[in-house]
Amino acid sequence: MFETLGPAPVDPILGITEAYNQDPNPDKINLSVGVYKDANGHTPIFRSVKKAESRVLAEADSKSYLGMDGDADYQKAVQVLLFGTNHEIVSAQRAATAQTPGGTGALRVAGDFIHQQFPQATVWLSDPTWANHAKVFASAEVPVKTYSYFDAEANGLDFEALLEALQQIPDGDVVLLHGCCHNPTGVDPTPEQWEQISAVVGQKGVLPLVDFAYQGLGDGLSEDGRGLMALCQPGCELLVASSFSKNFGLYQERIGALTVVAGSQDAARTAMGHVKMSIRTNYSNPPAHGSSIVKTILNDPDLRADWDAEVKEMRDRINSMRKLFVDGLERKGVRRDFSFVARQKGMFSYSGLTPEQVDALREKHSVYVVKNGGRINVAGMTEQNMDRLCEAIADVLK
Repeated sequence: MFETLGPAPVDPILGITEAYNQDPNPDKINLSVGVYKDANGHTPIFRSVKKAESRVLAEADSKSYLGMDGDADYQKAVQVLLFGTNHEIVSAQRAATAQTPGGTGALRVAGDFIHQQFPQATVWLSDPTWANHAKVFASAEVPVKTYSYFDAEANGLDFEALLEALQQIPDGDVVLLHGCCHNPTGVDPTPEQWEQISAVVGQKGVLPLVDFAYQGLGDGLSEDGRGLMALCQPGCELLVASSFSKNFGLYQERIGALTVVAGSQDAARTAMGHVKMSIRTNYSNPPAHGSSIVKTILNDPDLRADWDAEVKEMRDRINSMRKLFVDGLERKGVRRDFSFVARQKGMFSYSGLTPEQVDALREKHSVYVVKNGGRINVAGMTEQNMDRLCEAIADVLK
């Protein structure tokens, strides 16, 4: 049977890394896959993670299964990180959280839940969005459509078109919103715009699904939650897919969460019961190691303070690379205005490079970025590779 199979399609992002790995050029640069790099081009293990992991290993006394929805202490820690200790959603117990294998796992469980419980619903994705979003929901047999988001000419948010598009989404559908650090554009709504988005979504009876994969990498851990807080009105319903790959550096541990917010405690419990059935037929039980690290850090004041500082270090480095990149292009004589890159948030930038320019970067300079919008992982830039990167871009822009 396998002899009849044709070649599988190459993933548009991970496939770039495969090509990068095969490139013999010692000065090659990979700015495609969304992985944080430090000033030395290395993906580090956090200090706080090292300390927490040592404690977890010393105290572990069992390798038994977790429940389908994961560790209860981890669930509580996730909710406090999302909403804060004193938020009405937490005090009224209107939220229920399931531990998942990464943010992608959370999205897939959400897709299965939507398909099984709301089979007529469509999920609306921003145009553009993360390349894997549509595929995850298609695999869950959930139809997807897109709403307007990015203004390519202004390299910013097309807010009027966004609001108009949201107003056209039918009641009972699901709208996926990037909580912060929009992937791939790096363009986020302002707090005031989030309030307007919340008002439209609430009036329409549309279910928000917030993809919250980069909390802390935009303006700060609490500041990056302003969009989520705007949606958290009394009696609101929403889904939140969290990931701790980036802001804890736990890429290998595949640790995330799906949080259901309902109008009441009973409704949240009922919805989580259906989420657990989706989990049971997918991976049955989540892995424990990543959640043990996260809950240990979030529940220990000293480790939490250390982690807060490390997230700030990441954020500051990313923002410094944005400025260095803009200044470097200007020094290379590039006349196009790239100042928008310094205003974007998080790990990614929609650079505006054409597919032809992206190809030229790879073929002439061994610089690898994503074709769609010329998306660049800013967190992969370093002071060591910046001059060569800017020289290469200046060359393909001629």
